[in-house]
Amino acid sequence: MANGEHLSEMLTVREVSLLFHIHPNTLRRWSNNGRIRAYRITPRGDRRFKREEIVRFLAESNGQGDDRQKAKSRQRSR
Repeated sequence: MANGEHLSEMLTVREVSLLFHIHPNTLRRWSNNGRIRAYRITPRGDRRFKREEIVRFLAESNGQGDDRQKAKSRQRSR
């Protein structure tokens, strides 16, 4: 696989943060804390995320439910 093809399977911080509807700094914090795995590329240390890992992360997150959604549901039921 050519290097360009490999990178096309990777997503940038901006792409993933838009997908998750979160601030890029939140995604960076998740990466620093090990919640989601990032790969560092370039001498500057830019982060990239494997597409299949993002899909898996989304599936796991949806299966477990979001804590904010659970809190909102509890507030509505009161």
